[in-house]
Amino acid sequence: MEKSKSVSVNAGNLPEKKFRAGGISATVWQNSGKRPNGEESKFNTISIERSYKDKDGSWKTTNSFRMSDLPKLSVVAQKAYEYVIFKSGDGYSMEEMNSAI
Repeated sequence: MEKSKSVSVNAGNLPEKKFRAGGISATVWQNSGKRPNGEESKFNTISIERSYKDKDGSWKTTNSFRMSDLPKLSVVAQKAYEYVIFKSGDGYSMEEMNSAI
């Protein structure tokens, strides 16, 4: 079994990029922290949520999705993935990414 690496995360970071399709959004976060050996580390995380209005008309968010939300969730997740991969300089081409699917 692979051992997980622990990284402490600094709180209070701002979103780097947000992708939306209707009420579904994927937000890319730039995080920084220190590895257990003290080395500085930068990495991205992605949060996905659905916005909706409650019975009183107030906007709320959730990380639970209806079946009808899944196509939009797929689109925003793919866009967030592409953004992080191309930004990181890993240099994957669209052909390489599509062949991996």
